[in-house]
Formats: sequence, structure tokens, C-alpha cells
Amino acid sequence: MVSVIWGSFILIGVVFSIVTGQVEALNDQILHGASDGMKLIFEMLPILVLWTGVMKIAENAGLLQKFSNLVRPVLHKLFPSLRKEDPALGYIASNMAANALGLGSAATPFGLKAMEEMQKNNPKKDTATEAMVTFLILNTGGVTIIPTTVIALRMSQGSANPSEIIITSILATICSSIAGLTMDYILRKRKRL
Repeated sequence: MVSVIWGSFILIGVVFSIVTGQVEALNDQILHGASDGMKLIFEMLPILVLWTGVMKIAENAGLLQKFSNLVRPVLHKLFPSLRKEDPALGYIASNMAANALGLGSAATPFGLKAMEEMQKNNPKKDTATEAMVTFLILNTGGVTIIPTTVIALRMSQGSANPSEIIITSILATICSSIAGLTMDYILRKRKRL
């Protein structure tokens, strides 16, 4: 569906530039857009590689497992339908740790594995379970302590203080997590009535 939407935007833009006689501007934007995109990738890549490497070191050193064991009791309260020893809880904890460091790209494999583990016990394979919905909310609005990707973007654009957004980022993600989990709880209770 997203590819249809983006394809429509592109088609509308091309048709509009032809109709208004601005094909030169379209060609110019295509060439500059690709160049700007590549510059942005090369400016952000070192920071993302660094933090992804730190996450891999933490995983190999067993720190993610220790974090997982530490937050497992809390996660079990958020995901009551999962067993305490369910491997999905470990992947969820690792996903949360990566997201807390603002590493969405490093968190993605853990999130996919968590969903895969939860899907194994899903009686309706075409419908998300309550645990899957809760995890999606937690993953989407999860608390970010160090927004490394945003800091990298700000650095690449020459920000005088790229890390000044840390406090506001923490507050915003705490609020989004609380709001999302509260709504999830309310809807889950309403569904059972």
C-alpha cells in the first residue's frame, strides 16, 4: 500500500511538472535529491555503525541478556499472555535497549525476532495477538534515552549543539509510551467486557 502511495506522489509530481512546463526543475531536483541523499547517508553512517557495533559488543558480552533478565519481571506484567521464560521477552528487552539508544536499525532485527516468536504461539495466524499489539505500541513509542539517529542528522546539518534534544526526546518518548500503553490497557479491558 505504501508503494502505491509513493508511486502516486511521484506520478503526480511528474505530470504536474510536464503540465506546468517545469521539466528542467524536475530534472534538477532528481539529480540534486540523489546527491543530497548520498551525502546524508555518508554523514550519518559512521555514527550508526559506531552504535550498532556497541550494541553488538553488548550482545556478545552478555549485557543485553543481563538487561533482559533485569526487565523481564516488568515485561511479564506488560505481556501477561507470554510465559515468563518465553524467548520473545528476551528479544523484546533487546529491542527496547536498542531503541533506548536511538538505534532503530539495530533494534529492528530484535523486533522481528520477537514478533516471530510471538507468532509461533498465535492461534489466529492472520490476526495480531494482544502481546503483538502491545509490543508494537512499545516499539513505536518506546523511551529513547540517547536519540543517536537524530543527533547524527543534526550534526550533519551543522547544528551548534546537536545533543540539546536529549531531555526533550526523553520526555516526549516517556509521554508517548505512557499514552500508548494506557490506551492499550483501556482497549484490552473494554474488549474483555
